[in-house]
Amino acid sequence: MQSEKIGRFSSCRGVAFEIKPHADPFAISTNSSSKRIWFPWGNSSKIIPSAGDFMQRSLSRTSSHFCDLDLDEDEDEDRDTLADIEEGHEVLDHEKVEPSMSPLPLLPTAASKREQKPKPAAKPNPNRLSVILLDQGLFTVYKRLFVVCLTLNITGLIIAATGNFPYARNKAALFSIANIFTLILCRSEAFLRIVFWLVVKVFGHSWVPIRIKTMTTSLLQSLGGIHSGCGISSIAWLIYALVLTLKDRENTSSEIIGVASTILALIFLSSLAAFPLIRHLHHNVFERIHRFAGWSALGLVWAFVILTISYDPKTKSYRSDFGSELVNHQEFWFTVGITVLIIIPWITVRRVPVKISSPSGHASIIKFQGGIKAGILGRISPSPFSEWHAFGIISDGKNEHMMLAGAVGDFTKSLVSNPPSHLWVRQVHFAGLPYLVNMYDRVLVVATGSGICVFLSFILQPSRANVCFLWVTKGVEQNFGKEIKTWMSGHPKDKVIVHDTAILGRPNVSQMSIDTAKNWGAEVVIVTSNPEGSRDVVNACKGAGIPAFGPIWDS
Repeated sequence: MQSEKIGRFSSCRGVAFEIKPHADPFAISTNSSSKRIWFPWGNSSKIIPSAGDFMQRSLSRTSSHFCDLDLDEDEDEDRDTLADIEEGHEVLDHEKVEPSMSPLPLLPTAASKREQKPKPAAKPNPNRLSVILLDQGLFTVYKRLFVVCLTLNITGLIIAATGNFPYARNKAALFSIANIFTLILCRSEAFLRIVFWLVVKVFGHSWVPIRIKTMTTSLLQSLGGIHSGCGISSIAWLIYALVLTLKDRENTSSEIIGVASTILALIFLSSLAAFPLIRHLHHNVFERIHRFAGWSALGLVWAFVILTISYDPKTKSYRSDFGSELVNHQEFWFTVGITVLIIIPWITVRRVPVKISSPSGHASIIKFQGGIKAGILGRISPSPFSEWHAFGIISDGKNEHMMLAGAVGDFTKSLVSNPPSHLWVRQVHFAGLPYLVNMYDRVLVVATGSGICVFLSFILQPSRANVCFLWVTKGVEQNFGKEIKTWMSGHPKDKVIVHDTAILGRPNVSQMSIDTAKNWGAEVVIVTSNPEGSRDVVNACKGAGIPAFGPIWDS
């Protein structure tokens, strides 16, 4: 039986991207030819599978860490090459070649391809989910933050339950709402944009110790641990609040109990959808549940706050003159904060004109008006209530910016085959790991395939950091176009290193990264590849005593 071809990932942060459809016991099939509209329920088959369709896998996975480019021509050969690039496999002796220096080499001719020695059998790829969840280590900063957050909350809950923390016992629902506020704050792109900017301003000086900078980078990269820990903690506190309420039913109302129970069910459903296995295999399902269950829960939190404040247990009725009391309750202000944080990104959504070109059938370049600072990422959507896709932004900081999108799924392929004239965007762009390049003096950035897009702005515009580029890819001009090839050409050979695997074969990216970092005198290495590739480069550099960072699960 012919093996099915699985599409690769193509983004640079913790968001959903598409992959090629393939069989799986948990499928939600979609019709790629269906018209995209604002509403996610425009085609019911996108959300609710029929009996025959239920055995197909949903078409989207998380892809923040997967910045490679899938090639369809000579697909088996290309897939083997890219797989080894991403995983950092060592090459055989006859394949070892020094990395190319600028200007970029020309692609080999068909005759030279025939003269090449046959490639060895590809090594089996480890399961991506196991790499994301297990191979990154049991004691990562993300998991430490998760454990610390959960431990503090559970400790407080136990003390309250034993009668030694009366404030928490009387305000259990407040602690649940406070946890919800904190988890949303850790995911607010507007808030984090300010935090990243302040961090770079405060720590982006030569006199700040490297250890302080790397600790800060680890913390900002791992805020998802606090997000997850607060999510579970909010459920625990709400369960505790419900138990206390049910024990004291005489002083509450059935409406309050019903609303609180529904909020608990929605938060639990949202947390369940965020479980790594579900989120990895069915990202579109996770995204929709997280969004619409969250909005529903927020509306019910407002109802819960108003009902609890207005209810009079003596008369067992609701007062209408409770408005002046709202400002005296902490629950009210936390709920206001949650509402503001959720609304901010949506009031910046705009439908904007775009210019899309395709240097090949494997990628598209999307151009927008307006310059953007280096290291910033953005989100685009064909249907904003349904799906959002994050890409690194390429800009000279002046008149325009662009995104490079590998054609690996329905949406990204449609950009090549049927480019739209307009796309939906969030005008509040967000900062991620690439932005923290600005905090260091000398940095090596390592990228495979389309992962280079998050770093190209550091070539096009001045930045505080002195950046060295190591790019491992295949067919630069063929797959990425003359414009990107020109940007990467004409630089000193020790500053921009492009290893074109179509000519030079498969390298040991980990060793190349170590050697280049030492030659450049890099303070830190930042890599954007798939999970295996990022893990191998990060671990190898750390083993050589060089601080290194790559995208992590839920970063």
